[in-house]
Amino acid sequence: MEQTPPDRNGHHAYPAHWEADVVLRDGGTARIRPIAPDDAQRLVSFYEQVSDESKYYRFFAPYPRLSDKDVRRFTHHDYVDRVGLAATVGGEFIATVRYDRINAQGRPSSGPDADLAEVAFLVQDAHQGRGVASALLEHIGAVARERGIRRFVAEVLPANSKMIKVFTDAGYTQERSFEDGVVHLEFGLEPTDRSVAVQRAREHRAESRSVQRLLAPGSVAVVGTGRAPGGVGRAVLRNLLAAGYTGRTFAVNRAFPEGLTELDGVPAHRSVAGIGEAVDLAVVAVPAERVPEVVADCGESGVQGLVVLSAGYAESGAAGRARQRELVRQARSYGMRIIGPNAFGIINTSDAVRLNASLAPEPPARGRIGLFTQSGAIGIALLSGLYRRGAGLSSFISAGNRADVSGNDFLQYGYEDPDTDVVLLYLESIGNPRKFTRLARRTAAAKPVVVVKGARHSGSTPPGHAVPATRIPDATVSALLRQAGVVRVDTVTELVDAGLLLAGQPLPAGPRVAILGNSESLGLLTYDACLAEGLRPLPPLDLTTAATPADFRAALARALADGTCDAVVVTAIPWVGENGVTESGDGEVLAAALREAATGSAKPVAVVHVEMGALADALAAATSTARPAPEQVPVPVSSDGPGGGAGAAARESRARPAFGDTPEGRPEAGGAGDGRRIPAYPAAERAVRALAEAVKYAQWRRQAAEPGRVPEYDDIDEAGAAARIAALLSEGAAAPGGMPLRDDAARELLARYGIDVRPALPAPGPDAAVAAARRLGYPVALKTTAPHLRHRPDLGGVRLDLGDEQELRRAYGELAEALGKPEELQPVVQAMAPRGVDTVVRASIDAAAGAVLSFGLAGAASELLGDIGHRLVPATDRDAAELIRSIRTAPLLFGWRGSDPVDTAALEELLLRVSRLVDDHPEVVGVALEPVVVAPHGLSVLGASVRLASPPARDDLGPRRLPSY
Repeated sequence: MEQTPPDRNGHHAYPAHWEADVVLRDGGTARIRPIAPDDAQRLVSFYEQVSDESKYYRFFAPYPRLSDKDVRRFTHHDYVDRVGLAATVGGEFIATVRYDRINAQGRPSSGPDADLAEVAFLVQDAHQGRGVASALLEHIGAVARERGIRRFVAEVLPANSKMIKVFTDAGYTQERSFEDGVVHLEFGLEPTDRSVAVQRAREHRAESRSVQRLLAPGSVAVVGTGRAPGGVGRAVLRNLLAAGYTGRTFAVNRAFPEGLTELDGVPAHRSVAGIGEAVDLAVVAVPAERVPEVVADCGESGVQGLVVLSAGYAESGAAGRARQRELVRQARSYGMRIIGPNAFGIINTSDAVRLNASLAPEPPARGRIGLFTQSGAIGIALLSGLYRRGAGLSSFISAGNRADVSGNDFLQYGYEDPDTDVVLLYLESIGNPRKFTRLARRTAAAKPVVVVKGARHSGSTPPGHAVPATRIPDATVSALLRQAGVVRVDTVTELVDAGLLLAGQPLPAGPRVAILGNSESLGLLTYDACLAEGLRPLPPLDLTTAATPADFRAALARALADGTCDAVVVTAIPWVGENGVTESGDGEVLAAALREAATGSAKPVAVVHVEMGALADALAAATSTARPAPEQVPVPVSSDGPGGGAGAAARESRARPAFGDTPEGRPEAGGAGDGRRIPAYPAAERAVRALAEAVKYAQWRRQAAEPGRVPEYDDIDEAGAAARIAALLSEGAAAPGGMPLRDDAARELLARYGIDVRPALPAPGPDAAVAAARRLGYPVALKTTAPHLRHRPDLGGVRLDLGDEQELRRAYGELAEALGKPEELQPVVQAMAPRGVDTVVRASIDAAAGAVLSFGLAGAASELLGDIGHRLVPATDRDAAELIRSIRTAPLLFGWRGSDPVDTAALEELLLRVSRLVDDHPEVVGVALEPVVVAPHGLSVLGASVRLASPPARDDLGPRRLPSY
């Protein structure tokens, strides 16, 4: 990376891009930044708080205080050969690290060949064990690489086992020796597979822990609790108490009179600092202009995290965005993480916590679903939908403007949380798609991840979201999520439908579906829905309208025991009795019969009901305790609230159901028998769509257990390609979209990866075309290559199967007469390829998602319909095979309507070679092979273009850092 130019004094400017917020091992945050000359007093104060033992470990001798010379040396750096970084909390140093460049003789050096530096750490004793040194090592290593340093050397006393462990656990390739009573460590700084894995594992543990601290606090303060009934703060306090929160609760409002010591049975204080004991979580429900003083109060009091319900931030315009950036900066400076602002709140139903720090009108029962939403209003809808259908939650986060805690953080938590079996996410933006897909893939390998994404086609960042949304087309995002194992659905209703099935039923072993019920017509509708979703339904079994619950039980038991089906859909309509159509009490009886038949089965069961509310309610009900009818309690919003609270979400939450005075009155979600819940759907299409998603996810899980491989090809010349790319880039500066290569240069580069492009010889005139044809051999093709004609086959710019000179000259004249002068057409002559199916293979670099491999059939129809498949690079052999089969027009490759199947094995190999090229050489930012004619035996690449550019930054390989705002 290019170095920052020095200032007039020979020192480099302060490198602000090295500043970063990081999550530490215990879930708290710290800020890492370069040490500057005005940090002298901070350094002295920090050093005074370090124990004598730690000072001895750092300097190998008693060193009680820093001299003035030491202070100057440790605070004045050139940011090239001498660099110091500090980790800070509340603006004060908690740890430092520095490197000094040295030459081969171990002396200070600034020579261009000195790629070795000595590194040393010092961590305040109170913060040791939090992973501060590991985070600093990642960042100082990245700084060193930027400044041309490739190796670190460190000398550590043998008794300093903690620091030795920091170095040895980092994952870098290292050498270790012992001499003169000192452990000598030397290690390279280039990322290795192990160092990246270690870094990501630390990131995972830290981010998971940071969310766990928010969801399981030992104490909660509600800041902005009004004395009078009503208001957002008072509503949150009441919800905390009604849920039976197991920790300590405090009401805080600066307007409380001096004599007020209690409110709603909890201690009342005018400030968090006045509480006088530890507070883990603060729920902030004050107007936006008062939030900074609340954050300062919380930070100075050691609060670990904030849920900011207050509105008036990025969703309100430019001034609000600036206010939101300052909120994040201020909270992180104290080591706190934020949910919100403009949040709806959080819920944790664990018996050990029982936290409802939200405005939820219908608190959920305890269950196995974790729910994250970026919208308070959608959060209300999801909670209500899950509540009505008897589903329970393990945890819930409404992130509002998502200024800090994001869906990525929730994925980290959901993967670890033993109480969560399914993760549901409503997202309106994905700030870091590369990281999201990586985390989603890991989580999905253990438990389902279901996502619905709003703002899919708006083309802009949703209001209030400070993190830029990805500009990747939605179809590409969907394909990448599918590759990561995510269940991508289109609506909130489908999110609930899929979540209920995945949380309550086992995964299907395949796509075969048995259908049974008391309505032939409803069975046929279900059958058609299965075919539309790609399932393999068996002929429906009609039990007739005279069927009894016992008949249903027996039929379901037989279907589940049948080895020819993998799942069962039960359809039911009301019975026709002597007094007409009625359900009477048979809904509950039928629900019990279905539960009995399904108990112990390894196959999923779903129920489709029409106008059978009693059946749906009975299936949704818990087995132990009937859920009492909710009592609507008004929750007015007073002026003591946050100036709008959670925005629309707060205004829509005027009531909440009361479940009694004790948490035991809240039933736990669950089914009968073995505890599984049978989901019920009011329409066949909804049940089948949820089942189809479960089938696709189960198939992905089985394949993920045996991942594909990235093949090695002996004829790939990686070194030669690298040298050629470097030479081409040195010839000139690349355009903003990359430097397009000449046709011959592109063919040469592709050939080094075993990708042969059929030569196309220029034909500026008829005689040149004839000469080219003689050189290539007849038959030939004559085609225009002018950019304005390249994608216009309707204009007839291509002539095929020209068998001799006469045909070629005639075709040349026709092209010139129809389309223009030869110099405008840029015609070329190319040898004819064997007949086959025309396809397109592309690879491109997206700044957010990374390298993406794409495939589709050539032609306007595929582009118009968006029938293009995508996979992340590097692609495995399994990815290549799935990519070919993922497009809707794939049957044309496999012998559709009696045509000859084409050589898909050769096509898969081509895809893998292109994937290897862009993965091995990040300078290759674009490859387009078009058309690729795939014949029954072999394929021909008839056109190719390649773009080069300087390697884009890989933030996923850099040190851990929270998004900046």
